[in-house]
Amino acid sequence: MIKIENLTKHYGDVKAVKSISFELEDSQIVGFLGANGAGKSTTLKMITGYLTPTSGNVFVDNKNIIDHSIEIQKMIGYLPELNPLYGEMKVFDYLKFHADVRGIQGHKFNKSLEKVVSQCGLQGVVHKTVSNCSKGYKQRIGLAASMIHDPKILILDEPVTGLDPNQIVEIRQLIKRLGKEKLVLMSSHILQEIQATVDRIVIIHNGEIVADGTSDELIKDSKGLNQLELELLNAKKDDIKNMKANIPSIKIKSQTENEKRHQVSLEYANTSDPRKDVFNYAVEKKWIIIKMNSTKRNLEDIFRNLTKQGGPEDA
Repeated sequence: MIKIENLTKHYGDVKAVKSISFELEDSQIVGFLGANGAGKSTTLKMITGYLTPTSGNVFVDNKNIIDHSIEIQKMIGYLPELNPLYGEMKVFDYLKFHADVRGIQGHKFNKSLEKVVSQCGLQGVVHKTVSNCSKGYKQRIGLAASMIHDPKILILDEPVTGLDPNQIVEIRQLIKRLGKEKLVLMSSHILQEIQATVDRIVIIHNGEIVADGTSDELIKDSKGLNQLELELLNAKKDDIKNMKANIPSIKIKSQTENEKRHQVSLEYANTSDPRKDVFNYAVEKKWIIIKMNSTKRNLEDIFRNLTKQGGPEDA
């Protein structure tokens, strides 16, 4: 559906997006992640035709954004980060305004209005003034406006920013329903929300794509270390130090003793699982294991490592 090819955007000497390339398929929800200033919004604006690339191109159904911007914009619904609502208008009038701009009138408008009001759950506010609606409803109104022309593609820039947990769940469920029939590309700073909503994640850092895959694939492919936290009784310091020699897959990160209890933190690669070997070693040394807790890397660890200043070290 969408092919990004060597897409580049410069603002004077600032290279906001640096020759990125990736493809997006139909009926897929894709999360577009990056720290502030990474190039997310600039990329989304180039995909919609709002910004002209310095070089490279965007293809939608094999049409390029430079020569066919109007045709492509008819296929796209765009909700920018700053939801451009007219607070003094009624919700009905606001949606009609967007429909008029799109040339949707008469019976076609009535049908489109009924559909987006139902999809976005606006039945209770359609005749209210926009400014009198809650923030959750305002996000739904903006989403409905972006969908009034029944686009094949939805591009959502930070759609859950500023919403409370209940509102976030509502918007998430709506996006997941829409993803069954449309290509949805969404950016968000809320990593848990991305992980719970999308089928695929693309991470951009300093204008370059640094990761692309499902959350499970990104975690599996990372070279970071998982942690194993132990709390032990009857353990001896020398035996703890010698554990590494007996179990080569582990690294002893820290060891403390408090009231005859040893707190030991181990690290190990995500390609191995040393818990059985650690347990057998503890039995051999006649330790009592009070706690054995394994903590695997999560999406936040991957994101922070890939987007920290200076670039990734071990992901």
